[in-house]
Amino acid sequence: MTKNPLLIILGPTASGKTKLAVNLANILKGEIISGDSRQVFEGMDIGTGKDLDEYIINGKRIHYHLIDIKKAGDSYNVNEFKEDFYRAFEKITDKNALPILCGGSGMYIHSVLQDHEYTAIPPNPTLRTTLLKLETEELIHLLSKYSHKFTAHADLSSRKRIIRAIEVSSYLTDHKLDKVVRPTFNSCVIGLEPELNLRRQSIISRLELRLNEGLINEVEQLMQSGVSIEKLQFYGLEYKYVVTYILGEIDYRTLVEKLTIAICQFAKRQMTFFRKMEKDGVKIHWIKSTEKTDPTQQALDLYNSFFNSQGIF
Repeated sequence: MTKNPLLIILGPTASGKTKLAVNLANILKGEIISGDSRQVFEGMDIGTGKDLDEYIINGKRIHYHLIDIKKAGDSYNVNEFKEDFYRAFEKITDKNALPILCGGSGMYIHSVLQDHEYTAIPPNPTLRTTLLKLETEELIHLLSKYSHKFTAHADLSSRKRIIRAIEVSSYLTDHKLDKVVRPTFNSCVIGLEPELNLRRQSIISRLELRLNEGLINEVEQLMQSGVSIEKLQFYGLEYKYVVTYILGEIDYRTLVEKLTIAICQFAKRQMTFFRKMEKDGVKIHWIKSTEKTDPTQQALDLYNSFFNSQGIF
C-alpha cells in the first residue's frame, strides 16, 4: 500500500478552513497547499480572503504553496492547478512533511482526488462561440450524440459545464488522450459544515471586515494597474459587485446587500458540489462546527483514526 498521506480540509466560504488547516499543520508537521482558484493571484488579497496572518501560529509561520504564484489579470485553470499541486506535493513529501490541501474550490480538489484526465483537454474557442448560441436543451441533445464513454461523467448542472462536456467529447472523438501516471494518495478528507445561521453570520461579519480593510481600494488599484473590468468580474463575486459599485451602477448599501446574498448562495452551491463529490465516491468526514467549538481536536482524532485504520502509522 502506498504511503502517501494527504490531509484535505474543505468546506464552504467563511467556515474556518484556513485556521483549522494551520492548527493541524502546526501539530502534524505539515505544509499547506491552497486549493483556492483565486488566491494564486498577486494583489488580490482582501477579495480572495488570503488572510496570510492566519498562517502564523505561536510566532511560527506555517509554510504554504500555490498562493501569489500568478499575476493579477492572468488566467488559471484546473489543469494548471493539478500540475502545480503535484509539484508542491512532491516538494513537501521530500521533506517528510505532511501535505495539507485546504480550500473551497471543490472542482480543484475533486480533480486531484479522482485524477480527472479531461482537464488537460484544451479549450476550443471556435466551438464555444457556436455553442453559446444554442439553448440549454439543444446543448444537451447535442451532447447525447457523442459516445457514452466520453459523456458518462458529464456535469449537466450548468450551461458552462454542458458546453465543456461537448468540447471534451468533440476533442476525444478525434484525438487520443495520453495517460499520465500520478502518485496514489491515502487521502483523509475532512469537511467543515457550520450550521446555517452561523454560516450566514460568518459571511456577513467577514464581508464587513473586508470592506473595512479596503476591499474597494484593492479593486480600484487592480483596475488602475491594467486589469480589465471583464477579468475582474470573472474573478468572482467580491470583484464583480465592487466593480459595479465603482462604476456607479449601485450604491454602497445595495453593494452590501447584493454581495451578502450572492456569497450565501455561493456557499450553498459549494456544499452542493461537496455532496456531489460524495456521490462520486469521495468519503468526507464532516465536522458540524458551532460558534463555541474548536474543531481542531475532532479533526485530529479523525486524522489519527483514518490513518491508523489504513495501517500507515
